[in-house]
Amino acid sequence: MELQPHLENNNILLRALVENDFENLYNIASDPMIWEQHPNQNRYQKEVFKIYFEGAIQSNGAFLIIEKSTNEIIGCSRFYDFNDSEKSVFIGYTFIGKKFWGRNYNNQIKSMMINHAFKFVDTIHFHIGSKNTRSQIAINRLGAIKIDEIAVAYYGEPEVINFKYKIEKANWINTNKENSISN
Repeated sequence: MELQPHLENNNILLRALVENDFENLYNIASDPMIWEQHPNQNRYQKEVFKIYFEGAIQSNGAFLIIEKSTNEIIGCSRFYDFNDSEKSVFIGYTFIGKKFWGRNYNNQIKSMMINHAFKFVDTIHFHIGSKNTRSQIAINRLGAIKIDEIAVAYYGEPEVINFKYKIEKANWINTNKENSISN
């Protein structure tokens, strides 16, 4: 599975995150409100965000998300923990600038990533912080089902309780026929 493909629709471009993106992405991430429900609420601080960014670069699956009409950076997301034998991958570490909340960007971003991933896997997983109700609501809207509560250690950070969600390929195709991938 290609973890950093070029993905786009009419509104959004997802391209591979590169080292030179740090300052521009941090300008979005420096808003404390983005992280208020996240397990690491200090990620708006530059030194803490550097750890997140380093993990994103090392993952080889992270995207810079760009609003096409304005060329503004929306945020970041990534594929991680691809498992070829289990035909599964995780999508996560997503954050979106507050300016873009409530405008269907998260749904579009995740749908593009899900459609790409389902060309290669049968199951997509998500880790969502146990107190991150915004992300829990958003992932439920995409049809993900909560399957577990587990301790997760984000790159360079201590373990915290996360809810684990999944979407199965067959369910995605059945509920999203107009957006579904072709086999």
